[in-house]
Amino acid sequence: MKARVTVTLKSGVLDPQGKAIEGALGSLGFAGVSGVRQGKVFDFDIAETDPATAANLLQDMCEKLLANTVIEDYRIEMV
Repeated sequence: MKARVTVTLKSGVLDPQGKAIEGALGSLGFAGVSGVRQGKVFDFDIAETDPATAANLLQDMCEKLLANTVIEDYRIEMV
């Protein structure tokens, strides 16, 4: 089973990398770009065939390693 986990900073958490990207895009001539937020994407091939069990495994991975749940949110998608 294939899955994707997207980790992003929570709303209200400062994102200096997003601001740097926003500034660089403006310098490159991409006008009208604002509110840039950066994140991480993880793609998985999981041996588990039950979607609910796979989702639980991924949630445990996020809580224990992939996301800092104090400042980050995560989204799990089965693809």
